[in-house]
Amino acid sequence: METIMYLIRHGETDWNSSRRIQGHSDIELNELGLHQAELVAGRFKAEEFHGIYSSDLSRARVTAAQIAKHKDFEISTHIALRERCYGRLEGLTYEEIRATFTEQDEAAHGIETFEAMQERAVTALTEIANKHTNEAIVVVSHGGLINSFLHYVTGGLQGTGITKIDNTGICVFRFADRRWEVLQVNNTNHLEA
Repeated sequence: METIMYLIRHGETDWNSSRRIQGHSDIELNELGLHQAELVAGRFKAEEFHGIYSSDLSRARVTAAQIAKHKDFEISTHIALRERCYGRLEGLTYEEIRATFTEQDEAAHGIETFEAMQERAVTALTEIANKHTNEAIVVVSHGGLINSFLHYVTGGLQGTGITKIDNTGICVFRFADRRWEVLQVNNTNHLEA
């Protein structure tokens, strides 16, 4: 008995293209991001799956809605599928952060710890998988959350700091016997169409 999970990063936003930290900030897809969402939806048009889940942030919800419009599913949104909270750093570029913040204490800036985000991701995704035994499901989330989950599943061999997840990149996981396995990482073939 297994669950196949297609874990997809949302389409591009203006903050992605300008390399700004988004975190929990609710930034909408830009024109390219909407096009990417349409392309990833086309990839799943003929795919059989049994549910679609999304972060509650609009960039993920709109991406999920494009996929769902080809199926007769309601999108189930979950706050636990959100990106990592970056507190006062949200909206800043990496260059601005390096120039402005010298303190390394994440808590001082209101940043969710990596461990807390990873635990949130593993718990939420495992709960979703347990609801869909012997089924395939689609989950739309965020690069940081997906990478933290990939880091967990591979014991740190892939994921945060190692693996890049592109906008609408698809990662495929199998959940069986209470264990996760990676089947595919950051498939973007749909963007080449």
